[in-house]
Amino acid sequence: MIVDIKPLSVNKAWQGKRFKTKDYKNFEKSMLLLLPNNLKVSNGNLLVELTYGFSSKLSDIDNPTKMVLDCLCKKYGFDDRQIYKLIQEKKIVQKGKEFIEFKITELDKRPS
Repeated sequence: MIVDIKPLSVNKAWQGKRFKTKDYKNFEKSMLLLLPNNLKVSNGNLLVELTYGFSSKLSDIDNPTKMVLDCLCKKYGFDDRQIYKLIQEKKIVQKGKEFIEFKITELDKRPS
């Protein structure tokens, strides 16, 4: 199904400045430390696959996506404009076992 409407960006959805919360700053610091250092990301068009392990069924699959993508971009030096395909999955796990799994591949160089 196609809906003929221009997608609204996050930047256009909010008025005024947005500031990172203390929780976001702590998340970003931890995430950047936990991400592996040896990953090389292409400068081509990218596919990003994200799996979230949530301990609550009420968690929205898209809520952490912007922060996670921003951390991946910062760590690996690519621009999120390069992402042409995004696949997300939600799994329910025990409290204390939450996780974020990711895979970044170049769209044109995926194995067939």
